[in-house]
Parts: sequence; structure tokens; C-alpha cells
Amino acid sequence: MQISDMRAENGRSRFQQQIEAIRREAFEEGHAAAMKAVGELASRTAPQSHGGAAAPSRNQSEPRKAASPLRTSTAVRRSPADGRTRAVARITRRSRGRRAQRGANARMIQEVLKKATPRAVRQADIRNALQKKGIALTFPSIRHALGQLEARRAAKQVRNSRTWRSAASA
Repeated sequence: MQISDMRAENGRSRFQQQIEAIRREAFEEGHAAAMKAVGELASRTAPQSHGGAAAPSRNQSEPRKAASPLRTSTAVRRSPADGRTRAVARITRRSRGRRAQRGANARMIQEVLKKATPRAVRQADIRNALQKKGIALTFPSIRHALGQLEARRAAKQVRNSRTWRSAASA
């Protein structure tokens, strides 16, 4: 390497160091400004009305509406002209159904066990019977409901097997 090449390389590295220092400084200033803005927003009080008084608080006796979660989905369509796929629209809608009532899983499983009387039923058979009705339950949910039914003495586990039957048939 010649001296002129070394000087050029040294100049480039100093220039890169200066650029890096300027970039770091700008980032720190931007970060500080953003944190200041966040602090100001966090310290603000409730919005003021035109009279300068605080906005009226919500009456505690008024019932509160529960917000239902929104579901979003993206549709993918193939363009007939060029054959490329692309995301078309983002659809936002309310959840379809309401939340199931407390103990509903146990009641549904108890019905399945009663229909299978006097035969003992496996958890997979219970799940299949519920799926035929359009109800999807996970195995842990089924096991939890069976435990609830066992505690109420509405269902019994058959000895050490993994089968269950209604207590009425026992």
C-alpha cells in the first residue's frame, strides 16, 4: 500500500467516524425529545371543558357496556389480469357469539354421557359427539368439565381406565 492510499483510507475512516457520531447525536436528541413528549402527555389531566372546569365524571350508577373484541382478517385475491396475489381488504367485525355461560361445558358433556348410558365413553368420543353438534372443545376443557362432574357426583371414571360414564347409570 502506498502512502497516498493510506492517507485516503485514513480520511475515509475519519469521515465514517464523524458520520457515525452525528448519527448517534441525532438519535439521542430525537429520543430525548420523544421521551419529553411522552412525559408531557402522561402528566396531562382530564380534558377541560370551555368553562375551565374538569369534565364531568361518569355516574357510577350508569351501567357500563362491555366492549366486544374486534376481529380482523385479510383477504387474499388473485388478480385475473396478471395472476399476482395481493392482500385486498382488511375486514373488521365484532365477534360472532357471546361468551358461553358458566358451567356450560359440563352440562354439554353430561348430556353426552347420559345419551351413552350405560356404555362408558372416552374423552375423544365426547369430543367427537360435541363436534357433531358444532361445538369445539379442547381436551383440557373436557377433562376439567369431567372433574367438575365427578366432584358433583354426576359422572364417574371407570376404575383406572380413561373412560367415563354418567353416575346415574352406575
